[in-house]
This record gives sequence, C-alpha cells and structure tokens, in this order.
Amino acid sequence: MHPIYTYIRQELTGFYPDAEASAMAKHILTEKFHMSTLDLYTGKDMNFSSENMSLLNDIINRLKGYEPLQYIIGYTSFHGLMFKVSPSVLIPRPETEELVDWILSDNSQKGMRVLDIGTGSGCIPISLASVMDAPLVSAWDISEEALKVAVANAELNSVNVDFSRVDVLSDEIPDVKVDILVSNPPYITDSEKSEMERNVLDWEPGLALFVPDNDPLKFYRRIAEIGKDILDNNGLLYFEINRAYGKDTVDMLLGLEYRDVELRKDISGNDRMVKAHI
Repeated sequence: MHPIYTYIRQELTGFYPDAEASAMAKHILTEKFHMSTLDLYTGKDMNFSSENMSLLNDIINRLKGYEPLQYIIGYTSFHGLMFKVSPSVLIPRPETEELVDWILSDNSQKGMRVLDIGTGSGCIPISLASVMDAPLVSAWDISEEALKVAVANAELNSVNVDFSRVDVLSDEIPDVKVDILVSNPPYITDSEKSEMERNVLDWEPGLALFVPDNDPLKFYRRIAEIGKDILDNNGLLYFEINRAYGKDTVDMLLGLEYRDVELRKDISGNDRMVKAHI
C-alpha cells in the first residue's frame, strides 16, 4: 500500500472508525491527487511533492475538525453524475438515489412536468432531467446560496432546470401545473440532534435539516397542500421522509384525500419514501 495512504489513515486514527478512515484515504488520493488505484495498492509513484504534502495536511486538519470530505473536495457523486457541494447545501445521500430511481421507474412518458421543492444541490431534478424523455423540470428553494450551487450543477451536467427562490411556508405560490411533485424537505426533529454525527451537525445547513419536535410534518403538510393545487390530473407526489414518521405521513396524505398512498422502505429496511396520487 502507498505510504501516503498509510500516513492518512494513521493521522485520522481516533477521529474516525478504521473503515471510514481507509475509505477517506483512498478517496483523497484518487480524487484530489489523481492517483490510480493500481499505484495506490502497489505503492508506486512514491514521489509526493512538498506542495502536495502541504495540501494533504490541510485536508487532514480539516477532517480532524469533522468537516465533511465532500465539502473539502468540493464535489460528490450522485446517481452517476458529479455535483458541486458546499456548506450551503446538504450532501446528497444514497437514500435519495432510491427515490430518484422510484420516480424514473414509474414515469417513462415524454414531456413530463416535474417540480422539486427544497432542491438544495439540485441533485433530484438534475438526475431526473438527465434520464427522462424531454421533461420540463423546475425546482424551488428558499436559499439563494443553495440555488447558486444548483444552477452550477445543472450547467455542469448539461441539463435544463428552471430554478426559483420560493419560500413555501410564506410566499405566494407560483401558478404552475405539474405531473410530478417531489420533495426531500427538512425532517430531522430537534430532539434527534443528539444522535447525529459531528460532521453533519456542525457543518451541513440546519435550514435544510431540522423541524420542531411539536410539528415534524410541517413541510410535508404544506407541500402536500400545494400539491392539491398544482398537480394535474393523475399527478404524483413523492416524498423522502423521516423513518420514524412513515405512518404519520401516510395518514396526513390520506386526510388530504390523496389516493393510492404507498410507503416504501430504503435499502436498509427503514421507512423512507412515500408516493401518492392526486
């Protein structure tokens, strides 16, 4: 194994579990320093300049402060695409890829109108736009800084997405009609903060994460209400949800007279996604 790989692992000992430190070391050397996997495992290309060493030590020190590696590198992969990320947006998760796959498996028609509410990095609408057949895709977010990242990601991945700043809790909702409404809104309750890792709690945007304990479905309820107005005939609503509130989310949607509400688990066996017909 390359000695720099071993050095990174040793430096991160005590800060991260061994498996995570190993994965970080590999990711840093292959993504940031463009080392091939062969060189990494054979220990070839032993020269590591003082400039590179200084950059590496800066990365290691930031990791010791529990800054997410994705923010340090500046990019992450999602659904086969590359996305810019910064502390203005959540780092896309594998569970959200499952939501994208569900939407794609259900909707192969040409020219589908899609709206993502709370888009963050834009990973959901951009991924959908890159695969669907000539869709008309739009996305809203309350954060101007997040929208800047999302716009850059649409350009990076050469897709057309219409991004707008909309606060769904207080703004007048634009007059639109869509076939698919999707959202992965804030769903972590304040009481769950104590269970979170430092790299999430200290670095990722709380605006995109947290809801009060006394109203965990506040965004879901409002978005579902909006869906009643903007979803066209036979339109579909998709949510990523807090695993603790699957039944509550289903009951809320049924109470708003959505039809054929389906709760689906993620790859880890947790309630994670909901689909409903208008």
